[in-house]
Amino acid sequence: MKIKFKKLSKEAVSPKYAYTHDAGCDLTAINKSYDTYGNVVYGTGLAVEIPEGYVGLLFPRSSVSKQDLLMSNSVGVIDSGYQGEIIVKFKRINAISVGIVNYLNENELMPSKAREEREFEVGDRVAQLIVIPYPKVEWEEVEEFDSKTDRGEGGFGSSGS
Repeated sequence: MKIKFKKLSKEAVSPKYAYTHDAGCDLTAINKSYDTYGNVVYGTGLAVEIPEGYVGLLFPRSSVSKQDLLMSNSVGVIDSGYQGEIIVKFKRINAISVGIVNYLNENELMPSKAREEREFEVGDRVAQLIVIPYPKVEWEEVEEFDSKTDRGEGGFGSSGS
């Protein structure tokens, strides 16, 4: 499947798979800024043309675990109608308040030592884009469902911890 993309800046890096069997294409930051809430905003300089019937899902790369960042919207949804720049936004985790588990002391939660916050820099691969088909769903309102399940309405830990 071919997905058309355009570089909105000469610094933009084409999306690419790191390994043959990867599901997601890595996206590289070409600029870095902060919004009014202190979130880190990375521009990719890329726009994509997602075909109708498909959606682009933007996930953080696993390397985000080495940073003090959480992707702001968990998963970014790029609908087929959106053709603007792919922008990735992260919330900053205050490094001083992050705790570490000290396994040598019966899993007691110990505060981490203060250190500089770690963030991606310009030129780093900051996210991965996965393009998948989706069904167009027709919704039908009912008074009761046709079937009953063992789980029923149980959620948020209802199956045990």
